[in-house]
Amino acid sequence: MSLDSIDRVAVLGAGNMGHGITEVTAMAGYDVTMRDIKDEFVEDGYESIKWSLQKLEEKELIDESADEVLSRIDITTDLEEAVGDADLVIEAAPEDLDLKHDIFTSLEEFTSEDTLLATNTSSLPISDVAEAVDTPERVLGLHFFNPPVKMDLVEVIYGQDTSDEAAEVGYEWVKSIDKTPIYVRKDVRGFVVNTIVGPFGDEASWMVSNGEATIREVDATMVHERGYPMGPFELADLSGIDIGYHVRKEAGQPVPPIIEEKVENNELGQKTGKGFYDYEDGDGADYQPEDTGDFDWLRVEARMINAAASLVGDGVAKPEEVDTGVQLGLGFPEGICRRADKIGIDEVLEKLETLSEETGSDRFDPHPYLEQLVEEGKTGEDAGAGFYDYGDDELGPYHDLNYELEDGVLQVELDRPSRMNALSNDLLGEIDDLFSSVDTDEVRCATIEGAGDRAFCAGADVSGFSDAGPTDLMDVTPAFETVNDFERPVIAKIDGFCLGGGLELALACDLRVATDRSSFGAPEINLGLIPGGGGTQRLTRILGETRAKELVLRGNHIDADRAEEWGLINRSVERDEFDDTVGEFVSDLAGGPPIGLKIAKKVMNEGEDASMEAALAMESQGFGLLTSTEDVLEGTAAFAEDREPEFEGK
Repeated sequence: MSLDSIDRVAVLGAGNMGHGITEVTAMAGYDVTMRDIKDEFVEDGYESIKWSLQKLEEKELIDESADEVLSRIDITTDLEEAVGDADLVIEAAPEDLDLKHDIFTSLEEFTSEDTLLATNTSSLPISDVAEAVDTPERVLGLHFFNPPVKMDLVEVIYGQDTSDEAAEVGYEWVKSIDKTPIYVRKDVRGFVVNTIVGPFGDEASWMVSNGEATIREVDATMVHERGYPMGPFELADLSGIDIGYHVRKEAGQPVPPIIEEKVENNELGQKTGKGFYDYEDGDGADYQPEDTGDFDWLRVEARMINAAASLVGDGVAKPEEVDTGVQLGLGFPEGICRRADKIGIDEVLEKLETLSEETGSDRFDPHPYLEQLVEEGKTGEDAGAGFYDYGDDELGPYHDLNYELEDGVLQVELDRPSRMNALSNDLLGEIDDLFSSVDTDEVRCATIEGAGDRAFCAGADVSGFSDAGPTDLMDVTPAFETVNDFERPVIAKIDGFCLGGGLELALACDLRVATDRSSFGAPEINLGLIPGGGGTQRLTRILGETRAKELVLRGNHIDADRAEEWGLINRSVERDEFDDTVGEFVSDLAGGPPIGLKIAKKVMNEGEDASMEAALAMESQGFGLLTSTEDVLEGTAAFAEDREPEFEGK
């Protein structure tokens, strides 16, 4: 069993999850059969896929036509026909264990022993599903998130008997369809993501039930002060209050009275028109920043961090897997383990111990791993270790930024795809640290790009600056100046959205190459703000007053072709030409004279702010300085000998 052996996939179920999994599988180039029990079900699922693909094609978000993707999809109601020649089967039927047992019993009959069998269950233990087959070692969980086309995360879950080989093939297959997998190494209830999000809503509900907070205080604080994409009660209304209710019941957990009340009154959230907020006669989740009050957010986060400790301490997942899960699966602004290290694990432990003593509730009992970290002095960032080891590395470690220095090229990736690589305070700090600390003698040029396939960087993550006051934000952001002043040329590799703070970062680079599907804009004016990070000034210098003011004052986006026409970027190219074009730029810069490029960049940057007379003087001084370098001698000799020069930066 290997990834290479997977050519055809069968998806069982044509509902929201089933047709979504089918679509992303076909988009990745696999032949796939979607099966459901009635013709109308599979036909509706197919039409949903067709509609989605046409929208993606219109937005140029797929590299081939919708019809080409659809040509790889078959539909049927015959189970044996669907799975007979499949190398991977993904069951996406309703969450009914008896139903899943019936399906997997048939799968054992209709598939070979080499066929990988996966379930997309979000709540049932993988081991329970695998009871229906005599070969449980080939059964695993592949838990996609809704909607699969948009959500990048897939949890790859071990059942009790799942073989390492099966899990590894499943993991690699998820990567092959351009999704991000995380291992869930033990078959725990809730897997990773739901284990963390459970206390998010549970503790908030207890606090409101006990009169310790209001719904609006909770949601406003968690969103506007702590940076979560939505508050616990807004999230419950979106997903369905009854869902959380049944999860607690199945787990044998007590249910907070406020949730019991809502379920009894059939006020289940948006789907019934009313839940914690009123969506029919009211304005829905209408909480505002001023509703925050004195809500004790640490009480909620301490329980989430304790849940993370259980996952890490019990060997279910590594800290980076937990953090990837909550960022991609829940849209959290940062990983919960990372947040614990910033708060201080000793402070979290003290909070739990105090609450446990005051309430007598076992939901606050600290996990032994949390106690172990504190006993070992691993209390977080300030101590140099916590969930993560911060060590004494010269560079990093970084959590929102990846880098690689190879053959003189510093390749930097903004790694917040779940937030479209938005610039948080942490990410800006990491950019500043990397470009300030890297040994420039080892670097010939640098590139900056965004992770994922949607954005270079879609702007500043406002939630990441929730603790900053107005005066804190008035200083020029050091990261942009550090990139601008870096001694080597920097190329912005732009594919997708390049907006707001992302545009300002690109402007701080020396060269900008973009795919033709990219878009650019300074939308801050639509929020009542102006561009920061040098945006107003660099735009004016690059585009001139007229075009810069059009971007800033109107707040509209422009496409890559217009950006090239205006001189905002150096090239606009088709996606299949992007890497080659960037490679040509990198080759020229990496093979160029390091000292000459350094002086040229410095003179051009500083000359912008000087009079013509002063700028020409700087140019002359730079020219004179370079005439004494070995690189100039090498360049002259290579020209005379009709060969490529080999510059050494001397």
